[in-house]
Amino acid sequence: MDNYTERKHLEDPTKVYLHDETYEVVGAAMEVYYKLGPGFLESVYQQAFAIELELRGIPFRREERFTISYKGRLLDKEYVADFFCYEQIIVELKAVGQLSPIDWAQVINYLKVTGCRVGLIFNYGSHGRLEWKKLVI
Repeated sequence: MDNYTERKHLEDPTKVYLHDETYEVVGAAMEVYYKLGPGFLESVYQQAFAIELELRGIPFRREERFTISYKGRLLDKEYVADFFCYEQIIVELKAVGQLSPIDWAQVINYLKVTGCRVGLIFNYGSHGRLEWKKLVI
């Protein structure tokens, strides 16, 4: 494959990024929701989600810190993602009534800082179903 074809493939907006990995992480999040339901603090869901990821053999790190640089200089501020799965997927957990654009912006900023393409946000506070969104940049 020449450089143009390879670059075109990587930039293809119709490509589904990390489909299998995303499917596995979403499945773990759903299991936590179905077992615990809504109403707990975010920290409870974080602990249960970590256990579920471990049980499923999904590689992850908790509270992963990411530095931010501006014109080659590191800023004092760091972003701390709830989970970093498969060394490629940013995962944020919430326990609020409803996700908002502010929550989505948080994940988008994490993606910008890390250079990762895929972020997942799960809200355990909504009643009746797990609210979640996949963000790809």
